Amino acid sequence: MSDPMRPRASLRTAVVWEVLRDALDRQVKTTGRRSLDVLDSGGGSGNFAVPVARLGHRVTVVDPSPDALFALERRAAEAGVADLVTGVQGDALGLFDVVDRGAYDAVLLHGVLEHMDDPAEGVTSVAAALRPAGTLSLLAAGLGGAVLARALAGHFTEARTALGDPAGRWGEADPVPHRFTPDQLTGLVEAAGVRVGAVHGVRVFADLVPGVLVDTEPGALDALLKLEAAAAEEPAFHAVATQLHVLGEKTAPAESATQEDQSLRPARTPL
Repeated sequence: MSDPMRPRASLRTAVVWEVLRDALDRQVKTTGRRSLDVLDSGGGSGNFAVPVARLGHRVTVVDPSPDALFALERRAAEAGVADLVTGVQGDALGLFDVVDRGAYDAVLLHGVLEHMDDPAEGVTSVAAALRPAGTLSLLAAGLGGAVLARALAGHFTEARTALGDPAGRWGEADPVPHRFTPDQLTGLVEAAGVRVGAVHGVRVFADLVPGVLVDTEPGALDALLKLEAAAAEEPAFHAVATQLHVLGEKTAPAESATQEDQSLRPARTPL
């Protein structure tokens, strides 16, 4: 089966997909079950849900948009995984109106946190849907990438505004309500009782490289994908990534209560 994340659009998703697929493989080995229960909160039309289902896992997608859920149903049917994908109308802050607590081996929250009125509540909510030792995959907008992009476009005042704004916004016309530094994002995850396993910078270069270069230069797309993968795990590049991906594991209640005392991480910057 060909990899569903390898086309041109994979520049935006390849790093997250590789990390997520490996994490699910580890969950399979840990649990001894070939088919996991996965929740994709805000999963829309199934950009990740359908590929996850193609791995043999049962996926529930919760999304507020009926149109997105209709597209999800069609996409799952075309991929031959309609029996493994369930779409439910709802959102992360009302998650347990439509799904059960502690019922999932893995939860995805991709591209949703930055649009929530209360990001901390959103992370806490999705974390509560995890079984003990379950995997959280969180993808959210990075502050540094936005500052860099505005500066490179010549919007220096907006770049400075974003840098100093508590929510990381560059102005009233900014369509993104919240952006996060790596410390802010990992702080939210840890406060929700999830141990951070890894942080990845996503779209470090992809949004800055002219599309015509990638489309016309032989081998450029593959080389750029490899560069993104190599830079993703380097902390030096997290500060300038367009998006940040956090992979974590839900801790037991007693462990969660003491993990901050045992951690050698520097203090988190509050939102």
